[in-house]
Amino acid sequence: MKLSCFIFLLFFISTSLATVPPNSIYESFLQCFSNQTCTTPDKLCDVVLPQSSAIYTPTLRAYIRNSRYNTSTSPKPLIVIAARSESHVQATVLCTKSLNFQLKTRSGGHDYDGLSYVSNQPFFVLDMSYLRNITVDMADDGGSAWVGAGATLGEVYYNIWQTSKSHGPHGFPAGVCPTVGAGGHISGGGYGNMMRKYGLSVDYVTDAKIVDVNGRILDRKSMGEDLFWAINGGGGSSFGVILAFKLKLVPVPPTVTVFRVEQTLEENALDMVHKWQFVAPKTSPDLFMRLMMQSVTRNTTQTVRASVVALYLGRQTDLMSLLTKEFPELRLKTENCTEMTWLQSAMWWANVENATVAKPEVMLERNPDTANFLKRKSDYVETEISKEGLDFLFKKLLGSGKLNIVFNPYGGKMSQVPTTQTPFPHRKRLFKVQHSMNWKDAGTVAESSFMEQTRSFYSYMAPFVTKNPRHTYLNYRDLDIGTNSHGPNSYREAEVYGRKYFGENFDRLVKVKTAVDPENFFRDEQSIPTLPKKV
Repeated sequence: MKLSCFIFLLFFISTSLATVPPNSIYESFLQCFSNQTCTTPDKLCDVVLPQSSAIYTPTLRAYIRNSRYNTSTSPKPLIVIAARSESHVQATVLCTKSLNFQLKTRSGGHDYDGLSYVSNQPFFVLDMSYLRNITVDMADDGGSAWVGAGATLGEVYYNIWQTSKSHGPHGFPAGVCPTVGAGGHISGGGYGNMMRKYGLSVDYVTDAKIVDVNGRILDRKSMGEDLFWAINGGGGSSFGVILAFKLKLVPVPPTVTVFRVEQTLEENALDMVHKWQFVAPKTSPDLFMRLMMQSVTRNTTQTVRASVVALYLGRQTDLMSLLTKEFPELRLKTENCTEMTWLQSAMWWANVENATVAKPEVMLERNPDTANFLKRKSDYVETEISKEGLDFLFKKLLGSGKLNIVFNPYGGKMSQVPTTQTPFPHRKRLFKVQHSMNWKDAGTVAESSFMEQTRSFYSYMAPFVTKNPRHTYLNYRDLDIGTNSHGPNSYREAEVYGRKYFGENFDRLVKVKTAVDPENFFRDEQSIPTLPKKV
């Protein structure tokens, strides 16, 4: 976009935004957007969407992935901008800033606490879902891909599979949910079931494009290494709007193996879970074993079910040999294992039925406007939990309803990368804990009950996880750990959650933020603050 287009500046009193009629706000924004993009307003009816637009609600709802924020009382943006081009993103930033509104940027909508599409302040939503172009080049340094921020991980995996067929199979180390947006996932660090082999998604980002607070499009060279570092694990929304990432692809074997094994307390799940802590983070980096624990009813008796779900980058025979030796408590059998291609394993992990015969195009399905009510929290464990500790947690889990506790092992490549190489500081931990609560019952009574169960178990975990601070994963966004009112105590408020997300890397993130967005335009309830201004 050429910013030399004549900009029609409108006088706007920012201190009285709440009293300005919505139509006036829309007309002011539309005129500014029209001037910035050199496009007549009548050509923007499917891009700049006021609340009166027929497609406003379907567009807003499409990528709300938590039903807690999809109610009649949930705060709604005054305008949704469904960007179709980079120039639309530039114009959105400049026009939102000129009107002094808050801007929320959404790629896939999987922000667990809704920070990409909800605010208690007057705000606009920039929807990036149309900026989903993916260009794979297998001739570039062993394979690379430019991925638009609005692309989903499923689309990324599908396009890599399509293009790399004749070059040997390739993949990318990222998440297992195919509808997650690439922009938010990667800028928050990005992890998946190949992280023990390859590390995080951000370890394979070689370039990026971002719109900064001045509406400029910057790549890695023009943004500089500090900003490039910050958006690779520090969350993009504090620094600008991510347009795209360039990713280095990784080779995957022609055959991989998956399995799922379940044990209840009566089947010695306690011994299995205890041993898992000594094996999963230390075994071959080709093996990723996720452990999930939940209260279930078996034969009218309430018990805890422990499930190990795994990906092995190799053949079944090698996997069986490895785990028979290292993890006999798992009682893995040949019939538990299935060999398949890497793309089929991505479908299997996404719970696609009959993944070995399903059409790969299933990875392109976005499933818009589908969500549960949910709450997520996270923790990190540094030393193995004793059997007594696990027994205590299992007893508490029996009274925690639908809560699912997930252990994700680290080790392998994760522990080999310096904790300051990217903003993600948790690489040396033993494993990560996800507290996952889903429910379908609408209403405040149900929400209060499920939220209380989740928070109670979180308190029971306290003795077994990191302390001072109690660390948390940015992409498992959790407003319980602190929020920022962006008043005179903004830095101190941000330091509370910032140290939990970023550890010592918080200080460098604040310096980058202060340099690139000194007026704190790109802000949300848990954004990186600027340095306090000296009096």
